[in-house]
Amino acid sequence: MKIEDYIISVPDFPQPGILFRDITGILGNADALKLTLDSLYKVLEKMEFDVVAGLEARGFLFGVSVAEHFHKPFVPVRKKGKLPRETVGITYDLEYGTACIEIHKDAVKLGDRVVLIDDLLATGGTARAAVRLIEKVGGKVECCAFIIELLDLKGRDVLSGYRVESLTQFPGH
Repeated sequence: MKIEDYIISVPDFPQPGILFRDITGILGNADALKLTLDSLYKVLEKMEFDVVAGLEARGFLFGVSVAEHFHKPFVPVRKKGKLPRETVGITYDLEYGTACIEIHKDAVKLGDRVVLIDDLLATGGTARAAVRLIEKVGGKVECCAFIIELLDLKGRDVLSGYRVESLTQFPGH
């Protein structure tokens, strides 16, 4: 059994010409979910870190389990306006406009070593913004870990200088 076997390829979603890589095949199969989480744990087991951060929303699905497994706090990185207490945010460019992500102001402390988790590395823009946000509050990103990496979109290049781990790799467009 390989993780790739449970990633569903959906043609022409969300628009024509896009081949969407869907993780719900992993989530819908207990053995595939265990394999994926165990693979994440193995990638991170020798790494020193204090906090796990997960990108909204699919990064939450895997990040919380990683945090629980290593007995670390979990920090949700959310879209602007979704967190109830005082936040710190960062605005970043998208292909057609801008977006803003936030964390609670006290979620990452000065010097905290952070592992950032998300389901997919595509162009790397959102992950890079999350890295900058974590650094803005004094954290140090030790690793960015993804379930899927779309190689053709070169998101790894955007995260140059940071450790990047991906469990699966596909061509992507």
